[in-house]
Amino acid sequence: MSMIDVTAAHALPQRRIDLTFADGVRAVLEMDRIIERYQGVFAPLLDSQYFNKLQVNPDIGTIAWPNGADICPDVLYSFAIKQGQPYLAA
Repeated sequence: MSMIDVTAAHALPQRRIDLTFADGVRAVLEMDRIIERYQGVFAPLLDSQYFNKLQVNPDIGTIAWPNGADICPDVLYSFAIKQGQPYLAA
């Protein structure tokens, strides 16, 4: 699978993210399943207030936080497709 950039992201309660990808797929991901395994740079993301500081970094095509933590867009897209019912953005 080729890399599909994240074009929009909005933090939701309980460390979920509403993501839109360049191909129009949109999904809400529960990020605890992705970040709970990680330590170091990802540890601050377990704090909801810090987690909500996420932004889309267009230079790398994915979400990122002020401390430099980012998640590969391929990983996010894979979770979006596997997690359930992704839908096309209107």
